[in-house]
Amino acid sequence: MSDGTRVAGVDIGGTGLRMALARIDEHGHPRIEATAERATPTGTGPRGIDAEALLRTLLPALDGLLAETGTATVDTLAVGSTGMATLGQDLAARLPGPLAEHAGSRRLVLAADAVAAYAGALGARPGVVVAAGTGVIALGTDLTTGWRRADGWGHLLGDCGGGAWIGRAAVDAALRAHDGRAGGSPALLARVLDRFGPVPGLPAALQLRPDRAGLLASLAPDVAETSGAGDPVATGILGRAAEEITDTAAAAATGLDAPRIALTGRLFHLDGLREAVSDRLSSRIPGARLHTPEGDPLLGALRLATAATHGELPWPAGPPLLHVIDGVLRAGR
Repeated sequence: MSDGTRVAGVDIGGTGLRMALARIDEHGHPRIEATAERATPTGTGPRGIDAEALLRTLLPALDGLLAETGTATVDTLAVGSTGMATLGQDLAARLPGPLAEHAGSRRLVLAADAVAAYAGALGARPGVVVAAGTGVIALGTDLTTGWRRADGWGHLLGDCGGGAWIGRAAVDAALRAHDGRAGGSPALLARVLDRFGPVPGLPAALQLRPDRAGLLASLAPDVAETSGAGDPVATGILGRAAEEITDTAAAAATGLDAPRIALTGRLFHLDGLREAVSDRLSSRIPGARLHTPEGDPLLGALRLATAATHGELPWPAGPPLLHVIDGVLRAGR
């Protein structure tokens, strides 16, 4: 039943964050009252994701939501962040105190973006969720024996088939066309030149940028449009991306019988990609059932916060994928 308790959820991606404030209703579900969005790339430092830089964006957004709704206290705040599974040490150490000061939060939930995507897409059901945007990660679980993770290793080491991967393949095809090497695409070269300028400036425009993953991912829609116009190289890139994503989903589904599989994330808005992956999954994984996502990672973060408020997490808990920090208010003050 509702007691007026409010929770907050934060979805942090490679290019920005979204936040929502919600009231827990009489059925124990979060009902969104206000949302905010900030386009700020996620920075990293020696300890992983840069908590100080994140707080400079997160806290003003939170203050704005509190003021908009006239809210003084948020019982639980859940953060679903890209890179949490491998680079979240600084967040766990630095976020609790400031959040307690600003929102009076008693607990903080830190989750990998894929866990938030899972909670938003499948809720408390067993299965597999593939979250694809700038990067790609898949999580599978039977809800009792833990998570099975595949990929999500970042654009330098993995994230195969993701937006940055597609963009990198597009740049490769563009440079091949520029050089006169086999496998080039003049159409993709034109797209790359239009977005980033002359070829000699590409190393500085991309390699030296801390937000290069997001910049590369910004080319993914261009690849889809070029493919739609009949360019075989662009079509081949999207086909390979679908194969990579299918491989990742299949790895996360190991040990699950006829799993539900949900595909979520901005990358699946590209024309034909969701269908291409769905077709491959149906033939690759026996009995796979494609599940329409119930919601996005922001809803998932709110579900995580609500479950932690009730003290009943139905998903496998434990850092680095899912970590509940209780007593935040005491620690922060």
